[in-house]
Amino acid sequence: MTPSNPNAQDVIKFISDIRKRVATVVVGQDVVVERTLIALLTGGHLLLQGVPGLAKTLLVSVLSKTVALEFSRIQFTIDLLPSDILGSEILDQRTNEFKILKGPIFTNLLLADEINRAAPKVQGALLEAMQERKITLGGENFSLPAPFLVIATQNPIEQSGTFELPEAQLDRFMMCHRLTYPTPDEEKEVLRRNASLGIRTEEKGAVARTEFDLLSNEPVGSEGDLVKAMKAVQDIHISDVFIDHVVELVNRTRVHPALEVGCSPRAGISLLKASRARALIHGRDFVVPEDMYALAEDIILHRIRLNYEALADGLTGPGVLEAILNEMGLTAATV
Repeated sequence: MTPSNPNAQDVIKFISDIRKRVATVVVGQDVVVERTLIALLTGGHLLLQGVPGLAKTLLVSVLSKTVALEFSRIQFTIDLLPSDILGSEILDQRTNEFKILKGPIFTNLLLADEINRAAPKVQGALLEAMQERKITLGGENFSLPAPFLVIATQNPIEQSGTFELPEAQLDRFMMCHRLTYPTPDEEKEVLRRNASLGIRTEEKGAVARTEFDLLSNEPVGSEGDLVKAMKAVQDIHISDVFIDHVVELVNRTRVHPALEVGCSPRAGISLLKASRARALIHGRDFVVPEDMYALAEDIILHRIRLNYEALADGLTGPGVLEAILNEMGLTAATV
């Protein structure tokens, strides 16, 4: 069944074209591609967590070139300053007046690469921008471009030289998706493609080509196409029963004996928005329990914290969440 919106076919084709373009560069990773599309269609921020080498940066780069959006990339390091992200007020010596020099955050799609390698003060500089879509420079408020989306990548916390993101900032991310290693067949395809890249010449020298050289500057759609798709998300039907399930799931995290911290209302809002976008991506004009089950880990898991007793008993966040879903009658078999 296809959505009943008059422009539904154009929207579905637009989404399909994005996925096809991404697939020409990124092998597999269907789930994470779906999550990035959900973030794009809802304006929700996305955190991608995984070890280096899983094509996180490549995926976001190809997405930025697939849709005609302004794109900025910030490589987070230990010596990064808030002004390196937001911008600063500088003195123009010719006019003897202060002027605002805007930072890379003034863009549509911001890639915050290895966000947990920066000090907490720098991470906190993103909070106002992520939540309110505006920043303060030199005592003035500046609105960020629309749409504005942060896709951050993060190495596992246990690696050296990283800082764990504070709960307040984690809650600003609609989803936190944990990437896994590719299957053997997918990895074989990655190796085959890489072996056929060859070299490219530069003046009198040459350099080995990488997957980034495959990125096409020809977008498959405009900002207008994206706006049309975002509007189509709002037309996806959500039943009162589905809302009741979302409220029940969120409330169960607050009263579960193994959890010290449960979910705020922002988690429920994110679950509704993401479910709508997922339904559209799958060609439906209504949400189903499968949407909530599929998205629960990415939306709920980074917002809950186990208590000391649960950790001592060997419980894990994914295990507790799975138990909660099972108690609600939501399992992989039923959806």
